[in-house]
Amino acid sequence: MSSSRSIAANGIEIFVREEGQGPLVLLCHGWPELSHSWRHQIPALAAAGFRVVAPDMRGFGQTTAPADIAAYSIFHTVGDMVALVGALGEKRAMIVGHDWGAPVAWHAALFRPDIFTAVAGLSVPPPFRGRGRPLDVLRQTGITNFYWQYFQEPGIAEAEFERDIARSMRVLLVGRGLSDPVSGLFVKDGKGFIGDATADGPLPEWLSEADLAHFVAAYRKSGFRGGLNWYRNIDRNWELTAPWQDAQIGQPSLFIAGSRDAVITGLIGAKAVNQLDRVLTNLKQKLIIEGAGHWVQQERPDEVNAALVKFLKDNST
Repeated sequence: MSSSRSIAANGIEIFVREEGQGPLVLLCHGWPELSHSWRHQIPALAAAGFRVVAPDMRGFGQTTAPADIAAYSIFHTVGDMVALVGALGEKRAMIVGHDWGAPVAWHAALFRPDIFTAVAGLSVPPPFRGRGRPLDVLRQTGITNFYWQYFQEPGIAEAEFERDIARSMRVLLVGRGLSDPVSGLFVKDGKGFIGDATADGPLPEWLSEADLAHFVAAYRKSGFRGGLNWYRNIDRNWELTAPWQDAQIGQPSLFIAGSRDAVITGLIGAKAVNQLDRVLTNLKQKLIIEGAGHWVQQERPDEVNAALVKFLKDNST
C-alpha cells in the first residue's frame, strides 16, 4: 500500500505519495491534476521493483503554493525534483512526467543528467526551443484565443474555474478540452475555457465518481491559482532556457501519448512528435495509444504501465 507525507525541499513543503523499494522513480503530474493521477502507476511500478514517489507538484494539492508568479519557473519546478531526490536520501532517479509534468521531466534530464538517468514524457513532447517567445509567436501568427493566452491574466481563469469547482473539474477532465482533438485548445470569445461544455453526462470508465470527488475536494482547498501560474511563466521559461538552445537529451527516453490528444494533433505538437529524435538521441520507444485522449495514464493504465515497466527495468542503473 502506498503511504503519503510532506517533505521539506527547495524551500517548500512537497506532499508525496510513495510505495515500493528499489531504484527511485519520480512521477510528475500535470494540470489540472494531482499525484492521484498516478493512482494506477504507483502500485504497478512498486510491484515491478521500484521505489515510486509521486508528488503534488508546486502550487497543486497539498504542496506549498507560493504567491509570487515568478516562483513557478521551470528552474523552480525542476529544482523541486532535484531537491526531492536529495531529501529522499537518493543520488539518482528516473523521472516520468505527464502534461506540464513532462516539461519538468524533460528539463530535469536536460539540466541534471548526473541525477536523472532515464526520462519518460507522456502527452507533451520534449523541449524544442523556438527562436522567439512562445506567446509573442502566437500573436505574430494571428492567434489570440489559444488557452495559454486566456490563462495569462491573473484571476480570470481562476474565477471561471472556482465558480463551480465540481462542474469545472468534470468538464476539464471529461467534457471538453485536451481530449477534444479539434477545438480543445482554443477559447471562444466571451465563453471562457469551459465554454458551452456540458457536465451532465456519465463519467467515462476510466474516471470514477470517487476519483472525481478526490480532485474536486483538493481544488476546493487549494484553488486554481498555483497551477495556472505555471502558464504565466511560459515566455519567462523560454528566456531562462536560452543556454540550452538546441541541446539534446542523451539519457534513455520514452514518449507516450494518445492518438486523440489535442496536444499532439495540433500544429505545434504534431511537428514535435515527428521530430522527437532531434532532441532525444537515445529514444527507446514512441508509443501512440490508438483511441486514447490526453489523460493517457488514467485512460489506458495497462498499456502505459507495461511500457513504463519495460522501459524502467531496461534502463535502471
